[in-house]
Amino acid sequence: MRPAHVAGVRTLSPHFRLVELEGEALENVAWTAGDKIQVAMGSGLSARTYTPMSWDAGNGRTRLLAFAHGDGPGSRWASGLRAGNACQFFGPRRSFDLADLGAPIVLFGDETSFGLAAALRDSLQAGGALHLFEAADVAESRLVLDSIGLGQARLIARSADDTHLATAESELLRLAANGAQFVLTGKAPSIQRVGRALKAAGVASSRIRAKAYWAPGKTGLD
Repeated sequence: MRPAHVAGVRTLSPHFRLVELEGEALENVAWTAGDKIQVAMGSGLSARTYTPMSWDAGNGRTRLLAFAHGDGPGSRWASGLRAGNACQFFGPRRSFDLADLGAPIVLFGDETSFGLAAALRDSLQAGGALHLFEAADVAESRLVLDSIGLGQARLIARSADDTHLATAESELLRLAANGAQFVLTGKAPSIQRVGRALKAAGVASSRIRAKAYWAPGKTGLD
């Protein structure tokens, strides 16, 4: 574990907080868009994984977007953060390899994917990425995306029976016809469904990267 402290916290909406961590352990660190860190939740043994939006290795700072939903350790940690709080973290470490992706890139995901989207936007090879997100609260998500410079992202309201994914599939298949490469993130069942649709349409596996950030009924996905 490495030490850091909270340099600043900005509440973007009821469920999203923009967090800046600072410390010597963040200096001179190799980081690329898509890498992850794991932050210890208080004094316990549990940790939660975040995808930093940016990393300033020269000044020892990183920014992440915390999504507080439910009543788990991650939500309690994010909701209770204050500037000056100490924390411990692992990383950064590779989550999945995006280095060889070329434009056009399409990122599919949900609220847990917003941080990755911001990191990809600022990386040279993915400056023109398109974003398609499923979201429980479209209005709140739009507010947050506007706040972090992703106002052009498309949002689809999540339905309890997942019928909204048919709309996502149609949009992704349309983009596939233009030679897009895909980064699928967020909810595991959603990734599986849209991934199957892409492959059934003839999209080569080499054009798809996938990483589940969470799954219903499970905790601690890495």
